[in-house]
Amino acid sequence: MKAELLIRTYTPREIARITNGRLIPEKEGRGAEIRFVCTDSREAEPGVLFCAIKGERTDGHDYIPDAVRAGAACILCSSVPEDPQIFEGCAAVVVPDVQHAIGDLAAEYRTHAKARVVAVTGSVGKTTTKEFIAAVAGAAFRTHKTVGNHNNELGLSMTLFTLKPDDEVSVLEMGMSDFGEIGRLSLIARPDIGVVTNIGTSHLEFLGTRENICYAKLEIRNGMKDSGTLFLNGDEPLLTERISTLTQKVRLFSIESRDGDYRAVNIRSMENGMMFDLICGKRVVTNVQIPVLGRHNVRNALAAYAVGRQLGIQDDVIRSGLLAFVGADMRQKIYDMNGVTVIEDCYNASPESMRAALDVLASVAARGGGRSAALLGDMLELGEDSRLLHDQIGVYAASVKVNLLFCYGRMADVVAAAAIKNGIRAENVFVSLDTDDPQTMADMILHVIRSGDVLLVKASRAVAAERVLECMRRRRKKRKR
Repeated sequence: MKAELLIRTYTPREIARITNGRLIPEKEGRGAEIRFVCTDSREAEPGVLFCAIKGERTDGHDYIPDAVRAGAACILCSSVPEDPQIFEGCAAVVVPDVQHAIGDLAAEYRTHAKARVVAVTGSVGKTTTKEFIAAVAGAAFRTHKTVGNHNNELGLSMTLFTLKPDDEVSVLEMGMSDFGEIGRLSLIARPDIGVVTNIGTSHLEFLGTRENICYAKLEIRNGMKDSGTLFLNGDEPLLTERISTLTQKVRLFSIESRDGDYRAVNIRSMENGMMFDLICGKRVVTNVQIPVLGRHNVRNALAAYAVGRQLGIQDDVIRSGLLAFVGADMRQKIYDMNGVTVIEDCYNASPESMRAALDVLASVAARGGGRSAALLGDMLELGEDSRLLHDQIGVYAASVKVNLLFCYGRMADVVAAAAIKNGIRAENVFVSLDTDDPQTMADMILHVIRSGDVLLVKASRAVAAERVLECMRRRRKKRKR
């Protein structure tokens, strides 16, 4: 990762001050201008601050000599190499935690940006909502955003370093797995506007209860001023019951509750997206369109509409922004594979997003007249409730009348048993427990799938369910030969 600092530059002495680090050598290299920040020594060059991060597989400290030889101006590290002469011609700032220090530097850099910051978090849908908000803001302002899902402390910090002097809005995604993480990100980004999409069951393994997840998500307020605005999902009681405890101005968006400040009603599925009417106080905006399927995406778009109005964007410009929305990679990509309509949604999975994806599958299959088929992989980080929640997905698959069910992963037998018990015929349910063998699952699908069917592929990221699709493509190519 590498970012060019276009708003302001730093000297090693300034970096030491900002990060409370120790500058070495004391009399050399202190006046160098740092114009880039990078975490990969292969990207080091004159003017670069190389950050030596200790990862799970590699330790950036092992690559300090490479960065110095490449001409790096300064090294941010947590320990000094045995041979201090390695820093000849290069400064170093020594800190207890390199990643934390990068966050401190990013927080200082953010203070020089003129862009209004919108922060988005939630158990499900935060990336899609971030993309919707960026599309709306981008229709009226020069807009900067989190690329992909770089939503942890390092990713958010590096994203902030890419802010430009003329950026007017920055849309940042914030992820977490435990208490304190969203709070830290908020203190770095200092958002003007916060959005919480929902409170789901992801991270139950670490946080224990949905109430704890809600508490952790609301840490998004930690870096906000009291004058900031917080947009919350008005259909989530865990959020609405906490409104009285929040100091920021709160606005609700909803597709179920009648109490939302922004409400979507008359929601309809179209051939290539959704349409809805919007109620905001006494204002009614009709026939708002989005180019993606699913009621859950209406809620995501509604949050973007609300943020757009807060930014001062007019209705017609917001409409055009929503229509310009492009989904992130591996999230509800719909395409044809040899006559089969594939809904590829392999980025991540939770009970909430699984049900939403199955709803989309049912809608697409009903409209096209083909059979509905679903490859459902494991949902991770659900803790002691994992078995129960996988069982419930099997029940839900039966309730939406999935015709062919392919269960994939360690919990595959749980999903399969629940689906069969609740009405899916056993001969239409297929199980593969081994996610290291995607070819077996691909062969199961290819044996029964036919032209005109609709296939949903949905699983947690670690399952890498997209490999099954790759195996299907390779097998079909061999057959054609």
